[in-house]
Amino acid sequence: MSTAVLTERDGAVAILTLNRPDKLNALNAELFSALDEALVLLSKDATVACAILTGAGDKAFAAGADIAAMLEMSVEEARAFSETGHRVCSRIEHAPFPVIGAVNGFALGGGCEIALACDFLYASDRAKLGQPEVNLGVMPGFGGTQRLVRRVGIGRARELCYTGDAITASEALRIGLVNAVVPHTELLPKVREVAGKIAQKGRLAVAQCKRVLYTGADVPLDVANALETQSFSVLFGSRDRAEGMKAFLEKRPAIFTGT
Repeated sequence: MSTAVLTERDGAVAILTLNRPDKLNALNAELFSALDEALVLLSKDATVACAILTGAGDKAFAAGADIAAMLEMSVEEARAFSETGHRVCSRIEHAPFPVIGAVNGFALGGGCEIALACDFLYASDRAKLGQPEVNLGVMPGFGGTQRLVRRVGIGRARELCYTGDAITASEALRIGLVNAVVPHTELLPKVREVAGKIAQKGRLAVAQCKRVLYTGADVPLDVANALETQSFSVLFGSRDRAEGMKAFLEKRPAIFTGT
């Protein structure tokens, strides 16, 4: 079994760790395969309410794709590699639970693209993020040009993709690439705290929020609002909705079961 991605459970929270610290967690076929497999398994597990994605070691979330592995790629092999990256990023986006990225160091190139697929990001104050592919004569290949636009706007995305510059965590916060910057040693505890808070909410409701926010962002407003109406009403058939409202009226914590 591959150890390229480690999976840990903390109650209803799953922690996925990209585990090639000697290579700054550079993305290769083995790591992508292991991450894809882990996400498939977690997505089938109804007890998972939230996930955290981070990198092993003290330096990197993922410092990009493995350049040594890419050096001799043919056009066909590069296309397959790109398709693999897109598939894994889509798996993160379509997981039935939020995935929070804990950016503990370098998140460059493919590493930044994996981070962008997460629902939102918290970064260490030591983190650096960017899309430096043009420095290598290539471009982002795992969705970076598209997700970056949706996260920070077309002007910032163009600047980062054209210059290849890496930016600090504080600059990433300023432009909206990350949600918060946390002292390095406090990053994972903070993200665990937020994930734990999400895990206490109505699981079906959070899943519907994720689905509608993701789908609604790229369709006309009236279509997105119709999707929201459908999802809102569907939740009224769940036990969790009845429990949540009853608990509120009884002034007690709700006990959600995901049903």
